[in-house]
Amino acid sequence: MRIAFLGLGIMGRPMAANLVKAGHEVLVWNRSARQHVDGATTAVSPADAAKEADVIWMCVADTAAVERVLFAEDGAEQSLREGAIIVDSSTIAPSATLRFAERVNARGVHWVDAPVTGSKIGAENAQLIFIVGGANEPVEYLQPLFKAMGKLVIHMGDTGKGQSAKLCMNLMIALIYEGFAEAFTLSQKLGVDSNKLIELIQASMVRSGVVEYKAPFVLRRDYSPNFPLRLMHKDIHLMLDAAKENRVKLPALETVDEIYELSSEEGWDDLDFAATLGLLEKWAGLRSQVK
Repeated sequence: MRIAFLGLGIMGRPMAANLVKAGHEVLVWNRSARQHVDGATTAVSPADAAKEADVIWMCVADTAAVERVLFAEDGAEQSLREGAIIVDSSTIAPSATLRFAERVNARGVHWVDAPVTGSKIGAENAQLIFIVGGANEPVEYLQPLFKAMGKLVIHMGDTGKGQSAKLCMNLMIALIYEGFAEAFTLSQKLGVDSNKLIELIQASMVRSGVVEYKAPFVLRRDYSPNFPLRLMHKDIHLMLDAAKENRVKLPALETVDEIYELSSEEGWDDLDFAATLGLLEKWAGLRSQVK
């Protein structure tokens, strides 16, 4: 297939590289011209990348970035042809997804929302899980591309359901990690061996994939960004906005949002979201090892 891949950040660049490896013709565009992908053609604008593309795949930072990439003066919308498929692997507001989809559907273009989970390592190793919303026909057409970049596709329902499910999943990730961070901080104050605590967690009913993934990084105090704090913070705001729109109260998440606000003030936006542990350690009078 001929694919326009828009956005070469932590996730997008390895995703595009895996499409090239699978033998597809890939044209890439990134806001920073410094990024490129071996074997792909670099376009000068989203509109340039999207010319004659069968699939326009986006992986950018937020709702505003998706809107710019598509609908700015040099946006991909200028080059869309009837029957093309737009795939959005960004994490954005479900309400915006429906609005954007309606606009391109009017041009005879399909929209598939396909946010991902698996973090940087999953993107590099083609082990992502795609959380998909959209009509059956375009989702089926995209299966070879999903296979080139991931290990599992879960079709959640119609347009917007992929984004909705991704926000709900990330809500759990944020809360589970914060619960672990609080327990980890208290255990240090009580003199519990951190490695033994992790062993106990992994052997008991509180075992968690979030903790299993993050614990080795926490023990090394390695906060290099697999999932940057600023992006999780952005997702928390999306969750709170969606809850407000649908008259849902999320008291635990409101508290976690305060932790992220203060972590951002510490200058940790570009570190992994696991760095929120450092704030709890600081408040507990422990030596925070966030740099």
